[in-house]
Amino acid sequence: MKALMLSGGSGTRLRPITHTAAKQLVPIANKPILFYGLESLAAAGVAEVGVVVGRTKDEVMAAVGDGSAFNLKVVYIDQGEPRGLADTVLISRDFLGDDDFVMYLGDNFLLGGINDVVAAFSGRDSSVNAHILLAKVPDPSRFGVAIMDGKGRVTDLIEKPANPPSDLALVGVYLFDSSIHEAVRAIVPSARGELEITDAIAHLIKEGKTVNASMVDGYWKDLGEPEALLEGNRMALERMTTMILGEVAGSKIEGTVVVEAGASVIDSVIRGPAIVGAGTVVRSSYVGPFSSIGRHCRIEETEVANSIILDSAVVSQIAELEGSIIGRYAHVIKRASRPISNSIVVGDHSRLELI
Repeated sequence: MKALMLSGGSGTRLRPITHTAAKQLVPIANKPILFYGLESLAAAGVAEVGVVVGRTKDEVMAAVGDGSAFNLKVVYIDQGEPRGLADTVLISRDFLGDDDFVMYLGDNFLLGGINDVVAAFSGRDSSVNAHILLAKVPDPSRFGVAIMDGKGRVTDLIEKPANPPSDLALVGVYLFDSSIHEAVRAIVPSARGELEITDAIAHLIKEGKTVNASMVDGYWKDLGEPEALLEGNRMALERMTTMILGEVAGSKIEGTVVVEAGASVIDSVIRGPAIVGAGTVVRSSYVGPFSSIGRHCRIEETEVANSIILDSAVVSQIAELEGSIIGRYAHVIKRASRPISNSIVVGDHSRLELI
């Protein structure tokens, strides 16, 4: 079985972080979101992956390389401008051939992996043409929504309906046989101007094909918004084990904490789950639970919790920084001493002074 990993979206809901970075490469627990998906594909036995890229292709290609770091063989398929999920299948025809494949959205985070669903589809009855993963959500109008019968089969799908007929959202993992290729050629662009994968799957159903579904096993989140990103970060940090490879001097380490090689924690308290990236210096500070500090950062006289600080950022003399995302190379410094509780999202290469 092959796979399509979609990594071409622009990430507008995560701006300003994604003004200068691919949304799929934004890290949780100091690992790009995209890498979790690639690891899931490899664990499920997929060997060949077509990574669909767009405007941020250079950054994605530099990060993923030839796929060997994930025990995968990766080829890149350039979509150019985003034209919908079904379009990614259309442009990937030569790579996919007539093989079964998994389509995986690169900004999705599934803690339970996809081993079981891939194994089930590989060993399925030949009459089953597609399988989709679903999750119950409180806001289904933001997603593609499925309508089911009582036998686990999908009877219809609607993309981002104003009045959702169910609360069953498409998770962003789809499994197809070769019949999907005729379906993506048969549909027309939606009102959004895109070829919707929901329309292609609905076409399969209309043509008498069988589309099955199952509920996602374990935690799932679409990490397209800051709050979701922080939630995914919390879940990823909870799965770590303590590993202290860097320097710790005059400091207290509590709970599950990773201090990567080359990092220094001096006269500080780190209370896990938390991670401090390689080359980072944490001095006279408190790093509280659910915090991910990237590589080559400088954290001084600061209290931070439940936050993501990306590579090469500087945070100095900031009290009670919580629920925040700080972009790469950003400087967050304090000019005055009065205590202020801050919750901020700062874009890459920014400088912010708090008074």
